[in-house]
Amino acid sequence: MSYRLHTGAAMATLSLAALPLAVHAQGADTNPGAAALDPVVVTAALAPQTANESLSSVTVLDEATLRRQDPTSLTDLFRGQPGVDVSTNGSFGKNSSVYLRGTGSGQNVLLIDGIRLRSATTGSAAFQYLDPRMFDRAEIVRGPRGSLYGADAVGGVIQLFTPEGEEEGPQPRFSIGGGSFDIQRLSAGISGREGGTRYSFASSHFNTDGQPIRRGGDNKGYDNTSALARVSHTFEEGTEIGVLALRARGNNEYDDGENDFVQQVAGIYGELAIMDNWRSRLTLSESRDESDNVADFGDSVFNTRVRTARWENTFSYGAHELIAGAEYQHDSIAGSDTGFGSYAEEARDNRAVFTQGLLDFAPLTLQASVRLDDNEAYGDEVTGSLAAGYAIDDVHTLRASYGTAFKAPTFNQLYYPGFSNPALEPESSATGEVGLRAQYTRWYWDLALYQSDIDNLIINVDTAGDGFVDTPQNVENARIRGAELSSGIELDAWTLQAALTYTDPENRDTGNRLRRRASESLRLDVDRELGDWTLGGSLVAQNHRYEDADNATRLGGYGLVNLRAGWAFAPMWTARVTVDNAFDKAYETAADYINAGRAAFLSVHFGQ
Repeated sequence: MSYRLHTGAAMATLSLAALPLAVHAQGADTNPGAAALDPVVVTAALAPQTANESLSSVTVLDEATLRRQDPTSLTDLFRGQPGVDVSTNGSFGKNSSVYLRGTGSGQNVLLIDGIRLRSATTGSAAFQYLDPRMFDRAEIVRGPRGSLYGADAVGGVIQLFTPEGEEEGPQPRFSIGGGSFDIQRLSAGISGREGGTRYSFASSHFNTDGQPIRRGGDNKGYDNTSALARVSHTFEEGTEIGVLALRARGNNEYDDGENDFVQQVAGIYGELAIMDNWRSRLTLSESRDESDNVADFGDSVFNTRVRTARWENTFSYGAHELIAGAEYQHDSIAGSDTGFGSYAEEARDNRAVFTQGLLDFAPLTLQASVRLDDNEAYGDEVTGSLAAGYAIDDVHTLRASYGTAFKAPTFNQLYYPGFSNPALEPESSATGEVGLRAQYTRWYWDLALYQSDIDNLIINVDTAGDGFVDTPQNVENARIRGAELSSGIELDAWTLQAALTYTDPENRDTGNRLRRRASESLRLDVDRELGDWTLGGSLVAQNHRYEDADNATRLGGYGLVNLRAGWAFAPMWTARVTVDNAFDKAYETAADYINAGRAAFLSVHFGQ
């Protein structure tokens, strides 16, 4: 179906543009109760800032949002957020890609409590295996962050946060539910604070018989069992130590086989107040992405580990901050077997130093950073960024930034037997952005315009012409232009969020759009409290995309409506009903892979 969104986009633009006028009519005083509209973010600058203070385009999905929407997957939560696109090879645990500003999953960084999670073979994170119930917050930072996080932070950074345990005393919680596609969900946890010690422990299980991945196929099941442990202690003098472990494992069925998977992050950190204006933090961590595959065309095993040591020092000088640090990262794929042979290389090291200055000369603020990476596989890379913000008045803040980033070729791209290209060059990018944010009493709106130029973009090309063997190649130049308009309101019992995104991801060598990216997207979330009840819904609409680099196979646009209701029927007890894809829309975001139709789900929760 051709779905241009022209009418919907125009209506959304007019609606969003009208928000500041409506707010202005109510006054522009500060309202401490509207903190959800101006949340604190830490990912954009390695330091806590409100969204209004940040010189970046940011979206925060808080605990209330996660609980209201109660998604079965993170991709359902991210789909249609400002600058975010999602492509999936089916539903319920099937391969998923999350695009930030037109850049692929391998061009973005996923962090869990500051620990990077990705596959060293594919270069991207397996979002589909992470249970949303293990997290209570997500920050989406759009724009290059190579100077802070190193390789792959071309389109942006997504950071997921696990519960810390802020409330005094133990706070137990559990939930149970089931629904369409024989879905069964169960979770339990306890968190709290005792003196200077905070803790959070949780586990969850998800199981479904699934649905066909392709038309005419059989149901393909998926199960996932996850566990979380997080403990930290703050001493009287301010020193803090903590540990984190998060593990997900399960089984996933495909048309041509199945796989057993493991996703895991573990880390330990210590933060010390060396002087009144100097804090030092050392983090040692490891992430694992493991997959044991049984398939008709051959079995394979992929075991990847990323071990990191990161040292950050924060110096405060009045309203100014200086952050300086170093990082060592070791990627390993020892024990992996592609089914077509072994990798020519199984490990590589990366060493980096970085620094950032946050300068506040109100109403002018500046952020500058630079990083040097030394990688044994592709040499040295220097990235940097410069951003400036100007508070026009108490409501409006203008920002502008320029930043560079790079993406390293993955082990698959360099060394996969029969499918790799050892001559690949790293991608490099430069991005310019201007934005304007208005922070009113009960409303906000944010507008951003950007352009990214990417040299040596890595894409897969069917060089053999058989429709099967894809070889990675460098594209000399790609350009991504875009605009994002988002807004939100919390007024009386209403909570509304809206986002309108335009993206033009172009291969400059051919003039074609990059594959599997929509160019127009609209998302609207509306929720209403009615005493003990909450009612809400989400609309996500996107226009067409192309399956292939030649733009020969077009996938039609679509519109999805998700509905939800909650009933607090007793103290600490809540029943929730969700109906995803309420109008049973048939749609594809990857050719020949069908997504789930209408899905109803009922759950009962204690404690949250």
